[in-house]
Order: sequence, then C-alpha cells, then structure tokens
Amino acid sequence: MFLSVFDIFKVGIGPSSSHTMGPMAAAAAFLELLSEARRATPPAEAWLRVRVSLHGSLAFTGKGHATDRAVMLGLLGHGAADLDMDRAEEDLAGLRANRHLPSHEGLVVAFDPDEDLVFDIGPPLQGHPNGLRFTATDRRGAHYLDQIYYSTGGGFIATEEDLAKAADGTVDECDPRVPYPFDTAAAMLRMAGESGTSIAGMKRANERVHRSDTEIDAGLSAIRSAMAACIDRGLSSHGELPGGLRVVRRAGKLFEQLCREQGSNRLQPHVFSDWLNVYAMAVNEENASGGKVVTAPTNGGAGVVPAVLRYYLDHCVGADEGRVPEFLLTAAAIGGLIKYNASISGADAGCQAEVGSAAAMAAAGLCAVLGGTPEQVENAAEIALEHHLGMTCDPVAGLVQVPCIERNGIGATKAVAAASLALRGDGTHFMPLDNCIAAMRETGREMSSKFKETSLGGLAVNLPEC
Repeated sequence: MFLSVFDIFKVGIGPSSSHTMGPMAAAAAFLELLSEARRATPPAEAWLRVRVSLHGSLAFTGKGHATDRAVMLGLLGHGAADLDMDRAEEDLAGLRANRHLPSHEGLVVAFDPDEDLVFDIGPPLQGHPNGLRFTATDRRGAHYLDQIYYSTGGGFIATEEDLAKAADGTVDECDPRVPYPFDTAAAMLRMAGESGTSIAGMKRANERVHRSDTEIDAGLSAIRSAMAACIDRGLSSHGELPGGLRVVRRAGKLFEQLCREQGSNRLQPHVFSDWLNVYAMAVNEENASGGKVVTAPTNGGAGVVPAVLRYYLDHCVGADEGRVPEFLLTAAAIGGLIKYNASISGADAGCQAEVGSAAAMAAAGLCAVLGGTPEQVENAAEIALEHHLGMTCDPVAGLVQVPCIERNGIGATKAVAAASLALRGDGTHFMPLDNCIAAMRETGREMSSKFKETSLGGLAVNLPEC
C-alpha cells in the first residue's frame, strides 16, 4: 500500500475536507467526464442542463459545511488548493445572475443553483454516507450523462466503480517499485526491523519512487509553511465565526494571555496544554471561517498535527527544525494505515476517524522526533487512537465549530501525552495499533448514523433552551 504524504497533507479550504473540498473535486471531475463524453458521443445540440443532488451526511449538514458553495465553485472551475476568494465570489454572483456555467468547449451548460442543487435528506446512497449524483440532460429532459461520486474524507473522492474494485481487491494501490509496501503496522515494524530504517526513512524511500529528494523536501516545506501560516492567522484574528451560532474566536485572546504570562513564577506546570489548545484552536477557527488549512488528515481534525508540531518546535528541549520532515513523514505513514484499513471520514466512522486519526498521527510524529524507536512510535499512535474510540461526530447546526474547535485542542494534548507515555517504555505493549484500527473501523460501522456528521444526535440536539 502506498499513499503519498502529499495525499494525506493537502492545502485546501475550510470548513470541511469531506463536505467542501471533496464535493469541489467531484464537480471538477464531472466536468472532465462531461468533456470526455462529448468527445466520444456529442449531444444532439450544444446545450445541456446539469443537476446535482447531495445525499446522506452531505444533505443533512451540507449547508453548515458550505457544500452547495463548494459544488458551484467546482463547476465554475475553481480548485481548493489555489482558490482566489475574490474571483470566486465574483463567479458565484455571476452564476446566480445568469444561471449558466461558463461556456464549456462551446457547450452551453445551464445550471440554476436554486433548482438544480438538491439536498436530498432521504436514504443515503449505498457506497458511502457522503454521496453526490451529477446528471446532465438535454432540453427535452432526456438523459445524457450520470455519475455518482463519494467524498470519502480528507478531500478524497471515489466513484462507485472505485469502491467496488477496492472492496473486491482488484485494485492494487501499491506501485511495485515501492521498496516498503507496508499496509499494516505489523508489516511496517517488520520492515523497519529488517532494514534498520526508521518509519520516516521508509516513507521517504517510498516517496522517491515518484519524486526526487529535492521535490519531497520542497513539498514538505510548503506543507509546514501552510500549517504555520494557518496558526499565525488564527492567533491574530478576532470576532465571530460565520454561520449564525455567534461563536466568538478565542485563540487570539488566549494567545495574548499566554504571552503576557511567560516568565511568571506563578505558572502552573499544566500550562503546556494551554499552548497546545491555543495552537489547535487557531487552526480550527480558521477552518470554521472557510480559510486556508492543511488536511491532517482532514479539515475537521486539521488542528492537531500543526499544534503538536508547533509545540515541539517552540517548547520542547532540543527541538530541531531539521527534523520537521521526519515528523510529517512519520505522521503520514500512520495516517495512511488508518485510511487504508479503516476510515478518516466523520460521516463514515464518527470523530474518532478525524480527531482520533489526527491524534495518532501527531503522537507518532512527536515520538519519532523525540528519539522514539519504530516500536515506540507505533505504541504512541495506538495510545492516542485508543483513547478516541467511540467519539461521535455531532456538530451543532452542522457547523464545524462546536464541539470541533475545542476537540482539536484536547486531541493535541492527548497526542503529546501518548507520545510521552510511549517514550517511557520500550515499545512493548498489549494492544497492537492494527487491532486498535480494526476496533475503530468496527465501532464506526456499529455507530448510529445520528452520531456520524448528520447533526441528528449527541451535542447537536442537546442545547439548553434559554
């Protein structure tokens, strides 16, 4: 199994990788499919209407996650990684005014946002809780093209054919040139032991199949810079978050308090957790406002890895900027195992799949750069994931704000505790990471859909009436 570090860590926009970035990518993929279909079998006339229906979690919480806006932006040709916000708003205004997409290779494509984008809160599509159906018809309503996509978390999308091939094992995701094709933590540890190579070293060797070391380092530097910039924006921003809950940004004020208190001889030793919380909350407040973030492995859990990395660099004794690639490569290796063997989607497996996965990744990365062996790194990831099992995804009003922002801060503190605990041992432990990942997958399957990003249960429906 090979999943690139640059698939796990992607620069995108908030508030959700599965509900914003994925649908945007699906819309772009449908436009490409439309071009292919037109070249193969041109429609009777150069006019088509496109309709989009959102299903499952996308229908229930899509408005709070800006899924409708994301679909429109994707149909307008915008991508998440390089989105120009000013141009995006101009294009959206133009679409609402003229109710047509830009001319598509001479083809007139009608799309009325009020009529052709439907939130279908009926039964979800069969493949995944995050489903989108795109349909193109002619003037008479006759079918021309139909395609279903699933947004599977972290900005990844898949068709029904993709999911079917993955389910029956006919898709081998691993390039045969990859030297360390581990698809389980057990295989990862075995290969590390046989080769005498660290987890980050194996991950880098696998990446070299597709990129030079110069390209790998440049890409990791860009990811690290995007994470740092997101924290800094969050720490310097104030005011209410959008969406109507009137949630006030807190990271900036907390950061100012912590800075004023530095050097005081009355600080409590647990102040380290305040720093972790403020870094993580800064990221997720940016995410909630629709800002630029890095999936780590998702937007919902995007604050944990950057917070722990910032904590390592700014607060840990002996921290070394040169070990940032090791941190990110190790974290990505763990994230890839979780995605491959379970899920990183809140709509599929609850928040254990988002913040829990992020905490496991961050714990592994921190353990590695603090000198942990591969066995200790695997132990750190297992501890962090184990203590998120069963966590529901229950965003109030479908917004990635309550409890999501604070949840990232607590996830970051768990990650540091897990890394520290693992470093106190020799890597020997009772519950293997593979079994913990399997438990998370099974827990997600058994979890009621009310608690999987539909806002139909949990905190989302238990607000006091005032």
